[in-house]
Order: sequence, then C-alpha cells, then structure tokens
Amino acid sequence: MLLPSFLRLSLILLSSRVWAYPAGNEERDLVPTRTTEAVARAAPPNCFPALGFTMPSSVPSSLTNWWCDRATEYAFVGFSYEVTDCQSLSQLRTDFKNIRNTFKGRYIRMYGFCDNDGFYNNVVQAAWEAGIGVHALIWFGFDGTDEWIGRRDALFGILHSNPKAKFVTRVLQFGSEPLYDNVLSASSLAAQVTAAKANLSSLQIPVTISEMAYGYQERSSSQKVMDAIDLIDAHMLPFFSTEASTVANNSWPIVLTDLDWFVDNGEGKKIYLSENGWPSVTSSGVQPNSPSAVANVQNEHVVLIPTVVNAL
Repeated sequence: MLLPSFLRLSLILLSSRVWAYPAGNEERDLVPTRTTEAVARAAPPNCFPALGFTMPSSVPSSLTNWWCDRATEYAFVGFSYEVTDCQSLSQLRTDFKNIRNTFKGRYIRMYGFCDNDGFYNNVVQAAWEAGIGVHALIWFGFDGTDEWIGRRDALFGILHSNPKAKFVTRVLQFGSEPLYDNVLSASSLAAQVTAAKANLSSLQIPVTISEMAYGYQERSSSQKVMDAIDLIDAHMLPFFSTEASTVANNSWPIVLTDLDWFVDNGEGKKIYLSENGWPSVTSSGVQPNSPSAVANVQNEHVVLIPTVVNAL
C-alpha cells in the first residue's frame, strides 16, 4: 500500500541503550526483559499518549502523571508530518485521527514550516482531539536567512498562551539538521537550546535539535549542543551514506553505525529516530554520496529498520 505523503517518514522511538535484531526477514518473538516489565509497571496506569488513553473533557490543572514515562516508549510510535501546505484545522484533524486510529501512532513530528498566524494553535487543537503528542519544530530552512527567529518567538508565544499546548507538546526541536547545514555556529545553537529550555521550563517542555550523527561529527564544537539538549532526535538516512549500496535493504549496518555513535556519545539521553527512510525520487540539489545508491519506489519499500526494543 502506498502511504499518503505525510506518512512517508516514520518516527521511531528508542531508549538510550538498546539491543536490536539483525537485519533479515525472519520473524522473532520479542521477550520483555525483567527491567522493561518493571518500568512498564512503574508507569502511570493512564498516561498520555498511550494507546487506549481517554482524553479528559477539560484541560487538567497539572502535568503530574500526564505524560507516559519515556522509558516505556520504544519501537514505532508515529510519523513525521510536513506542514508546508499550511493544512486547515479540518485537514489536521483528519490526518491526526488517521495516524492515531488507523496506524496506532502516538506522535507526530513536525517537518517544514507554516508561517500563517496562529497555525500551531490548530496543531495543538487537532492533536488534543486525536489524542496524540507533538514533536514541535522551529524550522531554519536551507538558505541561511533569519526567518527562524520569528518562528521561534511565535511558537513560544503559543506554547505559553494556549492552555492545551503543554499537554500535547512532547518536545521542541530546532531543525532540521542545523549542525549539518551550519545555520548557526555550534556555540550559538547550544545557546539557543539553553535559552529555549529556560523559556519553556515552567511548561516542562524539553528542547533538542533534529540532526544526523554526521552533523555532530563534522562540527568541532558540537559537544556543547549535545550537552545542552534534553534528548536526542536522530536522523537515520542511509541513502546519503558513502557506504550506501544498490540494494537498499542492506542498509542496516549503516543505521547501526550511526545508532552506536549516538549511544556512545549521547550521555545516556533518550534517543528518538525522528527522520528515517529511503527516497523514491531525488532532485538536482539532493543527491546521494555513493554512486550505488538508487532512489526508487522498490528501494523505498524494502528499507526496513529492524525491530528495536528497550533493554533497560
């Protein structure tokens, strides 16, 4: 089945320490470890956005026991959702409920931008009605312009003024791939993360950046960013690796290399794989770094991120 365009980038949540099955088509039984069973028992029994959670009829007075413990969330939980079309509230409602009810998603991760006044209010309302959480995004773009400053300030304003916003906004991201695109120096980006954390501390909304392992690796001061972020939103895009092969389902070693880097350098922080997959088409400005990497529907279809479970 061909998925709607907004569903083509999957969002997968992992713990900061994981184990995974090797690539392959064979099915395996998943046996919870004692520690994962203990964590699951410790989670609030009726937490957002767990499957089966019933949204309250009114906004709660407190975030206490509202969010599910991140340690209990792993494997597939939702989709990246591009907002460049500035979807109407009606369309957001339809799409978010489809993600929740048809695909059993718990989150959407925003991608792109919509500069319409108050757009994030509609995202919040649609997410509240659908019962899904949001990975919000301050979009830098690719041109080195400063529109992101206005987007940041507008989003901060809505997060503080909309009473439902802190109950559906799981994390705020700076992105996409600001280190790789060098939109700010690593020191300046870390300062923005720190300032955002202070701004949103009363709302208990964590802050991160949305980035590839390579983005961290190529910037000499990126450790400042890693130190500043609350959790890791990692991009896994094996198509762009110099090691990519013609057969896309041979990509697991590339994914594992980047995942291992985040585990080794992520300071024990929760890891979210927030942008994944293999393209079916590309453009003159977006080309692979390996002559063997081929963008087509077949390769898009066969790229499988093996099942990853929480081993904590």
